[in-house]
Amino acid sequence: MTIRLRHALLVGVALLMPASTFAQEVQPDGHEIEEGEDEIIVQATRSGRQVQDEPVRVEVLGREEIEEKILMRPGNIALILSETGGLRVQITSPALGSANIRIQGMEGRYTQLLADGLPLYGGQASSLGLLQIPPTDLGQVEVIKGAASALYGPSALAGVINLVSRRPGDTFEAETLLNATSRNGQDATAYAASPLGGGLAGSITGGYHRQSRQDLDDDGWVDMPGFERWTVRPRLFWESDSGAEVFLTAGAMTENRVGGTLEGRTTPDGTAFRQGQDTDRFDIGLVAEAPLSDTLSVHLRGSGMTQGHRHQFGEVVENDRHGTAFAEASLSGAAGSTSWIGGVAYQRDTFRSQTFSIFDYTYEVPSVFGQLEQDLSPDLTMAGSARLDFHNKFGTQFSPGLSLLYRPGFWTVRLSGGRGFYAPTPFVEEIEAAGLSRLAPIEGLEVETATNASVDLGYKRGPLEANVTLFGANMRNTTELLPLDVPGGVSRVRLINLPGTTRTRGTELLLRYRWEDLALTGSYVYVDADEESPDGSGRRRVPLTPKHTAGLVAMWEQHDKGRLGLEIYYTGRQSLDDNPYRTRSRPYFEVGLMGEIAVGNARLFLNAENIFGTRQTQYDPLLRPTRAADGRWTVDAWAPLEGFVLNGGVRFRFGGSE
Repeated sequence: MTIRLRHALLVGVALLMPASTFAQEVQPDGHEIEEGEDEIIVQATRSGRQVQDEPVRVEVLGREEIEEKILMRPGNIALILSETGGLRVQITSPALGSANIRIQGMEGRYTQLLADGLPLYGGQASSLGLLQIPPTDLGQVEVIKGAASALYGPSALAGVINLVSRRPGDTFEAETLLNATSRNGQDATAYAASPLGGGLAGSITGGYHRQSRQDLDDDGWVDMPGFERWTVRPRLFWESDSGAEVFLTAGAMTENRVGGTLEGRTTPDGTAFRQGQDTDRFDIGLVAEAPLSDTLSVHLRGSGMTQGHRHQFGEVVENDRHGTAFAEASLSGAAGSTSWIGGVAYQRDTFRSQTFSIFDYTYEVPSVFGQLEQDLSPDLTMAGSARLDFHNKFGTQFSPGLSLLYRPGFWTVRLSGGRGFYAPTPFVEEIEAAGLSRLAPIEGLEVETATNASVDLGYKRGPLEANVTLFGANMRNTTELLPLDVPGGVSRVRLINLPGTTRTRGTELLLRYRWEDLALTGSYVYVDADEESPDGSGRRRVPLTPKHTAGLVAMWEQHDKGRLGLEIYYTGRQSLDDNPYRTRSRPYFEVGLMGEIAVGNARLFLNAENIFGTRQTQYDPLLRPTRAADGRWTVDAWAPLEGFVLNGGVRFRFGGSE
């Protein structure tokens, strides 16, 4: 049974696809198609077009690439995303190991993280969210870069990442994975899926993950936090003979995470500082689609999420709960060379703190949106979208978007532009790392806005694929922390809107070549980002944004036999903010090797990450000599904290096509 839910949300599909067979034939319009290549439709697309036919570029990581990363990091999706060009997984709290996703230099809070087109991780996913999502049951990952508020509202100022679940096949299939690391970490995951009859199919995924605390430089501060996490997610899929489709998902996760000082050790001021976070999350989501006629369909989507935290920052304990409720209804249709969709949506995001209720908020945002796609010729397609959000705190916001696709022969040209907004919350990166205890009451913040544009040029012929993207964004009212003068008292901070414009300009380059069983991929990203300094001293480079990053990946693979891979990544210098040891980071390389061999139903794997042991604490201490105004005891993380890690294990598969 093939189930393709076209979750009405995101304009766009991908130019970059997993390497596959490159024997070509030519369509009547002159465009090549790939023999043996699966039809790829981005699950979040509104139009349901094939991957190569959409005007906005969305990068798609297929199941083959996901499986490679599962062997390297089976406990979370951070590695899958960190090795995608233009994306940077930034550690936000060295004490807890939390991280978020920066797209093309913009901070992680502007990235909307979705699961099957639904905000199951909240309107603003927490920095630990990435580390609490196992990739076992992912079918593909879709990434759109640039302001996507035209279709997603106030949580997608930098872009959208959509995690698409695996769809059950025609027969029962199951998979289990056991993994252990040289840093005393363990993972155990299981996945099972089966048709249930009557157009119904189901799957269930569960996992257990743990890591012991590690103090790698013996300074008494934990460099790798300890954690224990359980996850479970059942899913149901239904498809009728008439084309109606329903998808239902639910999930539960509980985790206890501990960092800070070890027992009997202290910070430089002579006091112990234990840092921890306990998390419980529950969510449920529904996506439904039904044809009303040959050219008209109705789409319904809805979800709910609640997440409770118990934070500990030394002697301060903060208890809070985040909640998100979402609903959307839309109609889509097509007539000749024109396709369209229009609908209404509602999203409610809440935060309630038992400890600091002054920061509680409720954002309610009803919206109307629409999108029109027009094929102007066999080689030329234009798409326009617009959204009106009626925010209960920041008023009416208009978010337009426009894209153009031109496909002459083996070339692909995409032009895109748009505007978006973000409703600020207290949870900038520093607050997520240090808590609310030193934050002054929030007053007078304005909505953050961004205007972005990109030009994308691609070429694909035979075993060669190349892509060049030029991108830029202007952002206003960026929210930053500013220290407050408190004579004789405890240091405090307040949130402000930066004056002027935060500017980002950059280039992404990608080259991919496949020769028989060997695939080679090279990438380079240049980002030039600057902003006004919070203290009014002039413009500065945006901290923690490397100007140059590059990667080279070689992967040999034979189906049902095994794979062998080599990865080399380079990260250039970064501007640092409020770091007592240096104002600019050092450049560094990371090198990894992985291998997998098939033995019957088993797959034995071994992976070596960061072989040369690059680690930030080799250069400077992680601990600050004095506590920062916002309450943090650590400097920002600008390099790996874990050093060399070896992991290995076994994966068993049963049933299915294999």
